[in-house]
Amino acid sequence: MNKNIFLLAILLTLSWLMYGQTGHLAGRATDASSSLPMSNVNVIIQELEQGSYTNDKGEYYITNLPVGSYTLRFQRIGYKPAVQTDVIIRSSRTTTQNMELHRQMIEIAGVTSKIEYFSATEEEKTSLINFSHEEIRRAPGAAGDVSRIMLSLPSVAKVNDQSNNLIVRGGNPMENAFIIDNIEVPNINHFPHQGSSGGPIGILNVDFIEDVTLSTGGFSAQYGDKLSSIMQIDFRDANRREFNGQMDFNWAGIGGILEGPLSKKCSAMLAVKRSYLQYVIDTFDTGTSVAPTYGDAQAKISYEFNPMQKLSFLGIFADDHNAPDQQNAVDNAMSHFGNQDLYQGTAGVNWKAVWNPKLHSNTSLAYTYNDYDEDFYETFTGNYAIKNRTLEQEFKMRNSNHAILSDNLGLDFGGELKHLYHSYDNWLAETTNATGDTIPSLAMYKDVQATKAAAYISCDYSPLQSISFTAGLRADYFSYNHQTDIAPRLACKWQLSGCTSLNASWGMYYQSIPLLLLAQNSANENLLNPRAIHYILGMEHLLTPNTRLVIEAYQKDYARFPMDPSQPGLFILDDDFFNNYEDLKDTGRALSRGVELLVQKKLAENIYGLASATWFHSAYCGLDGTWRDRNYDNQFIVSFEGGYKPSSGWEMSLRWIYAGGVPYTPLDVEKSMQNHYGVLDAAQINSQRYPDYHSLNLRLDRRLFFKKTNLVLYASVWNAYGQKNIAEYYWNDETQKIEEVYQWTFLPIVGVEWEF
Repeated sequence: MNKNIFLLAILLTLSWLMYGQTGHLAGRATDASSSLPMSNVNVIIQELEQGSYTNDKGEYYITNLPVGSYTLRFQRIGYKPAVQTDVIIRSSRTTTQNMELHRQMIEIAGVTSKIEYFSATEEEKTSLINFSHEEIRRAPGAAGDVSRIMLSLPSVAKVNDQSNNLIVRGGNPMENAFIIDNIEVPNINHFPHQGSSGGPIGILNVDFIEDVTLSTGGFSAQYGDKLSSIMQIDFRDANRREFNGQMDFNWAGIGGILEGPLSKKCSAMLAVKRSYLQYVIDTFDTGTSVAPTYGDAQAKISYEFNPMQKLSFLGIFADDHNAPDQQNAVDNAMSHFGNQDLYQGTAGVNWKAVWNPKLHSNTSLAYTYNDYDEDFYETFTGNYAIKNRTLEQEFKMRNSNHAILSDNLGLDFGGELKHLYHSYDNWLAETTNATGDTIPSLAMYKDVQATKAAAYISCDYSPLQSISFTAGLRADYFSYNHQTDIAPRLACKWQLSGCTSLNASWGMYYQSIPLLLLAQNSANENLLNPRAIHYILGMEHLLTPNTRLVIEAYQKDYARFPMDPSQPGLFILDDDFFNNYEDLKDTGRALSRGVELLVQKKLAENIYGLASATWFHSAYCGLDGTWRDRNYDNQFIVSFEGGYKPSSGWEMSLRWIYAGGVPYTPLDVEKSMQNHYGVLDAAQINSQRYPDYHSLNLRLDRRLFFKKTNLVLYASVWNAYGQKNIAEYYWNDETQKIEEVYQWTFLPIVGVEWEF
């Protein structure tokens, strides 16, 4: 009897918890060109066939919706209908979904204008892809890391599981920019690679992210000082209607979020996270036994004076610590061991203003720092090798404006200003370079200052309803080498029908060399800034309203890269450039070309997916006049990522990638024995290739809705069939042999998100 009463009590408790599962939906609709709020936009929840209209502030609010996953449709006469999938309504919470609507420009007889499932801009006409918050959160093999979801794209090379470096169209990790709410953040990863943009683990909390747009080439004059890609990340505003919280327990750490209104016009959210990765590494064979620790904090405060004026504060901070001992280094095939303490942060404000129906702007002021405190020793000798005490500081301003001159003519203009202050207290012991030649010790005890300034103007013109052009000009000045670079850009889009368009772009792009390299020798002050010229031709076709096919061919001609005469066959920017280079030359050349195919299906009828294939070749010309494959040249990549969502509570997904092996230089066994660490064979630079890479990632999500709270449980397996992909061949001085270092093997991951 007592047992029956107990079971009945449990059932009644669960029934009470599950009863009344409703949430709310709110947001704002704006004109994509003018940023003006739009009234009388019909917001329809397609699955429920109900909705609402926006008011004179462009806002809508729909209450007491059953929990679940929905598709929203925004429509108004004179504008293209726009659709947002994966909108999750949660118990006792308000979900915010904003939308920008584009004016109806295409009216071709017999063709119905396409519904906007896919984000677009007037300025960027080629090589653009967008992901929503939910697409990032659930991506298998990404674990909420913004950079790792991009590994499914045909434009991004596949090199090593332990790093989320973005290698875009044959480029280099230093060639990428990240812009969050109009503020440039140099690196969005823990354990950042100095002077570059990569790292092993992402910093950003996926629940802060509204959406992400990656431009992999041909980007407009608004962006500069990068050669390969621009990633724009929009953080959402905090909930202005109620206080919410969330606790997260996943592979990257344990953390939480608090958000809510501070006043009628102001809202704030804060997220913190701390790692426990060392316990995962101790439990599973991840390819390493080193246990780093790290943490991060992010905050955003938004103050909306009115729908036309908004001020927001952004703060992103992280600290990273690693201290492998000599035995760790031996066990994990590391050339060095020691202590590593890293700190980084960006804080800034952005002012978004709509001045009138013809003009709006974004202006940001920000401060960024990166603090490196590192000591490293050679693994097999124990000799002190590297001391790095670097503090990098940047003070920066960024302004962008958009003016509507007429119905078919728009103008973008603005500029950037940065002041760099770097302090170096660094030392490198006398050692040998990659090919075994002796290089002297390096001592850097100096403070370096430099200024970067840029201005741009870009015009978007549509002479016909089916044809549009974007022409721009950008000027960048770098005080350290007294260089001014002028970069013209041109792009064209020809809308053949409501479903098919041809797109082309051409442009020059310049990027300054990291101060870490320039400051090592006074002779480097005269090095020219590297340049890339992009040529892109593509076609986009809607197979269905929610499925698109994109085919693009591209070529990138690189010039003016720094090269080391003492290592004429190496491309130093693809390797560790923190070395003692006495007499660099800026005559390095490189070339990348390829053809990409992408099929992307947004969530509709319970299925979504992204399939891609690419063939590309990336090479460089050494100072010896020989062309060689670059380090990241996979040559071909095939990938598939997709999922099935049978209900609002369950979701299954997978990602499979197959990529050609990247080049490597074989080790010179005799010299490696003499030097007690791996020395490359200078006669065979990048002449061989690692075995092809392939891996399968699986993920299962379970979402539970209670009366006042929500719970998300997920389980994922990386490299599900345990493929032993080789990361590198390594000289083990203890065994006097060349050994294999593997990438991640079978790695299970579980996570819990509790929303309250």
